[in-house]
Amino acid sequence: MGTRRFGAVNWLGMYTLAEREVRRFMAVWQQTLGAPLITAGLFLAIFSLAIGPHRGDVMGVPYVQFLAPGLLMMTLIQNSFANTSSSIMVAKVQGNIVDTLMPPLSPLEMLLGYLAGGIGRGMFVAVAIMLVMILFLGMGVAHPVWVLVFVVLGGALMGALGIVGAIFANKFDQMAAITNFIITPLTFLSGTFYSIEVLPKSVQIMTHANPVFYLIDGARYGVIGTSDTSPWVGLVVVLAYTMGVCGLCWYWFKKGFRMKA
Repeated sequence: MGTRRFGAVNWLGMYTLAEREVRRFMAVWQQTLGAPLITAGLFLAIFSLAIGPHRGDVMGVPYVQFLAPGLLMMTLIQNSFANTSSSIMVAKVQGNIVDTLMPPLSPLEMLLGYLAGGIGRGMFVAVAIMLVMILFLGMGVAHPVWVLVFVVLGGALMGALGIVGAIFANKFDQMAAITNFIITPLTFLSGTFYSIEVLPKSVQIMTHANPVFYLIDGARYGVIGTSDTSPWVGLVVVLAYTMGVCGLCWYWFKKGFRMKA
């Protein structure tokens, strides 16, 4: 392959793809940003009313404060996954995926463009939930850098998984099956609502194989300063998962796997 006329990296093309992905979710912000915030608020309200007053402290903090970082990461995960998966899935079903495949974008540039949208949508939601935690729950942020690291990594990992799911699926019901039977269980069984210390040892071992556990545990460490595992261990595990999934996305983009007619 010769040198491309616009340089080694098509910055304009990559920026345009990223901007398109951001504009997609901003155009329907009531659905993509407002609805997840309402859902997270309902979870927080229901658990605090039903369980909070009787639960006692968890990891040395009130249950509501323990729950809030998990809800933050859970909401971010779901939105990052939904953004990339819906973008590619809709383009495949409508037959306009060619508009993304034809421009002079390398597989890496396409991957980064899509991930920018997923990470961006996740961060919008995360910042809003963080403001609610600070203003209405009176919570502080123990380690802001760790929160930022796990928020970005969470958006990248789940955005990449959204790309994998959307490329593999050919119909919306297949995409729904991936969401319902893989992503949702991984999210809900990752320590969002409880500390894994209450689980049997065998279940704890299985939980440690779940990358979402490390995302939620890392966000919890960043907010309240305590966690089930070391944030450094979580960082290594999440980085490994993210690099592996992104590598698969890159390879599938390069081959045009299940995207080219």
